[in-house]
Amino acid sequence: MTKIARRQFALGSLGALGAATIWRRADAQAVPTLVLAATRTPGGFDGDALRPNTQNVVVQTYEGLTRYAVASGADGRIRIDGSKVEPHLAESWRVSEDGKTWIFKLRQGVKSYFGNELTSEDVVWGWRKSIAQNRTGAFIARVSSVTSVEAVSRYEVRFNLSGPNTIFLRALTLYTPSIYDSTVMKQNATADDPWALRFLESNTAGFGPYHLQALRPNQEAVYVANPNYFRGKPHFERVIYREVPSAANRVALMRAGQAQWTEELTQRQIVELQRDRRVHVEGEEGTGHASVRMTPRFEPFGDRRIRQALLYAADYDAINKAVFEGLGTQAKSIVPPAIEGHDASAWVFSTNVERAKALLAEAGKPNGVTSTLEFSEIFWWEEAVAVQLRSQLARAGITLELKKISDSDMRARTAPNRRDLPFFTFMDNPIVMDPVYTLYLNAHSEGASNRNDYRNPAFDSIVDQALVEQNPAKRLELVREAQRIHTTDATWLMTMYPGTFEAMAPNIRGWIWQPDLHERWVDLQAVRT
Repeated sequence: MTKIARRQFALGSLGALGAATIWRRADAQAVPTLVLAATRTPGGFDGDALRPNTQNVVVQTYEGLTRYAVASGADGRIRIDGSKVEPHLAESWRVSEDGKTWIFKLRQGVKSYFGNELTSEDVVWGWRKSIAQNRTGAFIARVSSVTSVEAVSRYEVRFNLSGPNTIFLRALTLYTPSIYDSTVMKQNATADDPWALRFLESNTAGFGPYHLQALRPNQEAVYVANPNYFRGKPHFERVIYREVPSAANRVALMRAGQAQWTEELTQRQIVELQRDRRVHVEGEEGTGHASVRMTPRFEPFGDRRIRQALLYAADYDAINKAVFEGLGTQAKSIVPPAIEGHDASAWVFSTNVERAKALLAEAGKPNGVTSTLEFSEIFWWEEAVAVQLRSQLARAGITLELKKISDSDMRARTAPNRRDLPFFTFMDNPIVMDPVYTLYLNAHSEGASNRNDYRNPAFDSIVDQALVEQNPAKRLELVREAQRIHTTDATWLMTMYPGTFEAMAPNIRGWIWQPDLHERWVDLQAVRT
């Protein structure tokens, strides 16, 4: 904490001239270099143990057997098509008639940074690691119905599923379960650390476009391009992922031309940079949902009428204007509009203070209710939304006491083994572009991100049916019904999709929005302007 505070002070006191001085050496590199102003250096490089800024960088090193197709829109921008999946590290696949056995043929000649060729043993090792850790990758395996992964031959790998699963191919686009260079991983494993987890605290070993060259905690992580990358040499041969905790300093470095990319700016800063010719801003609506969640097993949220009263009492237009600078899109379903199957027809909670009061009276609370709303700093909007809600809900007789907790406490208390926050802010975004995955992840009783411990057997049953339903029309009907149930149960006070906005140097091109909200450095290039 002390180191970060000192660094913030030092950067904040430099001014534009000082900032230019300390960043000048990056511009002097002989190889094309991307300098990225990050909130902090990564806390580790294991996609199954996500620490601060881990996901931001593991996606640069580990890629999937499949990928989403991309297409150019009417505006000329390239976007992913979440409904179409193409081969990637696998060149083809075949599936049994019952949908329970999939055999993937790997591309030959795919090599890691270390020069080792991708084989089926690498795929098997990575999946076994994830399942053994029982974290992110294990959830992906579970929701994809994967029971085991086996090597058929050097270049063929078999996935055994407990039943047909409509999420499976999309799940293989992900960075986890990661496909590691198992030769290197095994060399760094020990009897008490069989999956080389300590090695992954400060190293990478993948087949993707970038490899971690050096890590200086609280300063920077330096990446170099994988010279063996199967899709060809990336434009940027070096990436400096520099820690700059202050958002104001990240903006200043962009304006001074000392950074070509920056992370996590507020909407107000984005609006300001959109008017600045020294910076180029691009954005998409995305899938991240700024929500405020109620845990039904805690009072007063056990009564659905009270939960619905909160939804009627909120002023969504005011929140968008005051917090999101008018750039947000109001959320009206747990499934984002960007994902096929989104259905907002069950949303009836337009701002209506009198209706909120009536519901409270029906629930036996004519004089209102009191609750503590807890928030952290994981997401920039949390405190601002909490402050807005405190004044808005008071009009209906709902008294909120605001309590700020640490980021680590927020993550721990919303984890599957605890989930003991009655009322809190959070944002989850589905990294698989599929409505059933989204519903399962965020609201199924077994969902990894069901942070408010929502439990409705009818909802679970419908999602479970949709998971195996092969008829597209029937599947979408189940998806609509699940959304109706969740929206009516009103355990999420839905505010906005803030959108994903990226600030970059004016000559940077190639950004494609990704479901995990992290740019891919391999897509980017600097052009002459």
